Amino acid sequence: MGAVTTIQTAYNLISPLIPNYVISLVVRDMTILELAPTIMSLVFAGKVGSNIAGELGTMRITEQIDALEVMGINSTSYLVLPKIIASLITYPMLVTLAAFLSIYGGYLAGTLTGEITGTEYIYGIRYDFVAFNIAFALIKSFVFAFLVASISAYKGYFTSGGALEVGVASTSAVTNSCIAILLADYLLAQLLL
Repeated sequence: MGAVTTIQTAYNLISPLIPNYVISLVVRDMTILELAPTIMSLVFAGKVGSNIAGELGTMRITEQIDALEVMGINSTSYLVLPKIIASLITYPMLVTLAAFLSIYGGYLAGTLTGEITGTEYIYGIRYDFVAFNIAFALIKSFVFAFLVASISAYKGYFTSGGALEVGVASTSAVTNSCIAILLADYLLAQLLL
């Protein structure tokens, strides 16, 4: 993401009045504010969300959840809560790693193609840095992680029917999670920026 953003920004900034460090400034802000939390959450919903829904849906149709309830175990807290907590812990780490790799990929693409020097890129990364952007990205990552895990768990937990319905629940979990992510992204931007 960072490499493509670097190359496209450099291609579009052809004015001699705009300094080259603006390229890395754009890469930094786009990566931290939007690309790392939002794009990764859509991938996260596709992989992890469908897995959660499929796993819980299969447990529902094979009556494993009913067996847990017969044994007196609260199946939602036993099956759903760990998935939500794990998502809340791991997804912000994934966003942090994605942001770092995206900015580093932009550095590599910019310096290897000769569009920007390493010094200019680092200067642009540091120039006019707003620390709240990091907090905003982490807030978004927590919200997106909760949405993906809870929507997927809901769709999987309340699956009924057979194997075909497990696939439908998995697909529904991914599409509903993606829509919820995009709506939450808009609402968080309106509320916090």
